[in-house]
Amino acid sequence: QVQLVESGGGLVQAGGSLRLSCAVSGRTVSTWGMGWFRQAPGKEREFVAGITWSAYATAYADSVKGRFTISRDDAKNTVYLQMHSLKPDDTAIYYCAADSYSSSHFTRLSVDDYDYWGQGTQVTVSS
Repeated sequence: QVQLVESGGGLVQAGGSLRLSCAVSGRTVSTWGMGWFRQAPGKEREFVAGITWSAYATAYADSVKGRFTISRDDAKNTVYLQMHSLKPDDTAIYYCAADSYSSSHFTRLSVDDYDYWGQGTQVTVSS
């Protein structure tokens, strides 16, 4: 049984940083694409960042480009999201997700493309 567990969320002031982690158990993710999504109150879940297996490529939502960095450590079966220069608009529940059918060369952006999901971790950015 594949499980994804996020950690690292919390309350931070605008301009601050957080690093989210997503630990995966039940299967190695070395050949899976991984992604981070977020959902703010009253809004749909949206793509934040993705990384292909072998870390061949990454993709980011325009709203986080230059501020967020996704990375993976396959030896630890863990994916990270480093977030800098946080803004109040970044406040949301952040979800880690796995794409078991991913390409090695591009990351997919749709919620529907991801098979496994974590429970989410709350990120709150105060102004």
